Amino acid sequence: MDLSPSFAPEARRLLSLARSDKRAAEKELAALSPERQANVICETPHAIRRQMIELLPDPESVIPLIPEAEFCYTCRSIGLADADWLLPMATEEQLVACLDLDAWAGFQIDPKRLDAWMAALTTSDDSAGSISPDNPESTGNETIVRAAQAFDPELIVIYLRSHVDVSIKPSEQDDPDWSPPDRSQTLEGQFYFVAKDAKDDLAPMLALLHALFQEDYWLYFRVIQAVREELGPENEEWALRWRTGRLEDLGFPSWDQSMRIYGFLRPDRMADLPDDSSTLELNDESLPIGAIDLPGASEDERALFRATRELNAGERSAVFYALIALANRVAVADRMELGDPESLPLAIDKATRFASDGLEFIAKEKGITLEQAMRRVPIERLFRVGTNLDREAALPTPIPVDDSEDINNETDPENA
Repeated sequence: MDLSPSFAPEARRLLSLARSDKRAAEKELAALSPERQANVICETPHAIRRQMIELLPDPESVIPLIPEAEFCYTCRSIGLADADWLLPMATEEQLVACLDLDAWAGFQIDPKRLDAWMAALTTSDDSAGSISPDNPESTGNETIVRAAQAFDPELIVIYLRSHVDVSIKPSEQDDPDWSPPDRSQTLEGQFYFVAKDAKDDLAPMLALLHALFQEDYWLYFRVIQAVREELGPENEEWALRWRTGRLEDLGFPSWDQSMRIYGFLRPDRMADLPDDSSTLELNDESLPIGAIDLPGASEDERALFRATRELNAGERSAVFYALIALANRVAVADRMELGDPESLPLAIDKATRFASDGLEFIAKEKGITLEQAMRRVPIERLFRVGTNLDREAALPTPIPVDDSEDINNETDPENA
């Protein structure tokens, strides 16, 4: 397979070298700092990122430096069933971000995606449940226990409840004739759980419960009791709240905040210029993703890119950060799969397309150059203007509404 010229030259050169001399490629990569090695990983296309990771001399020191969303994209592109060896090297923040990004569909847990991540965690290199030869007292549960302790308890309860019903053994005095439910299992003789579906593979769930029972009994007790005692909708509401807050920290605003980018503008106000002319201030905050190529930067001549070429280096960096922030809002508002590595490029493509339309409109209406308009108008405003020029093409597909719900309660982007 020919290497695409669209990714960073250093990553391209190292992978090309590895084809002819793997040891030389490993040596060159080892000469870089761990931070630079992490950057090279992020500069490599997702489809061949595993090849670059396998060249790392000390992946344990590099994987934790990969931005959270990029780590999720990496696991997705490799395939969760084949990426379980990466999970023991991940930080708690990376593991939590993986579920926040990839185990949800809109406002609800995606059971299949959650099951896939739990299965990967319980089969990761140090989570096979065997005794480590280097540490005879080790149970091999470090990754799954570390992940479970970092996850919201409500999320674990939702996972368990989707697979089993839980019963509590009463005292001898209360019910001397009590017997465990048919097909039930127990770890400690107090809580008995039965598969909701006899054909369900409970191996990952049992591995999780065994690990918690051995390493963190109080968390085990908390979640297994909650399956029986706590209300499902309440668990789901709190899990969504915690997730929403963390996604905001990663740069993904809540859905209602994100929908404001599609807010209606009066035709006579669309070309307004803000009083503050300093819109391109450099934002040096870290991103949850690595460096990426901007779609449309070379294959077409969108106004946004024509204008950006006329800016200085600091202004171009500011445009990049603002564009990523806008793309995150587009991804959330359009209810894209945030854990899918293809979602961000699609969101950036849409962001640059409509922001370019808005930029050209304002520049023409005010009789100024594209770069002058770029310096005067925030990129989010440019996008909003562009979407108002063709709202039918720009607006995301409406959220389906049940007949039993009051459609007047839905957020209307016309009033956002």
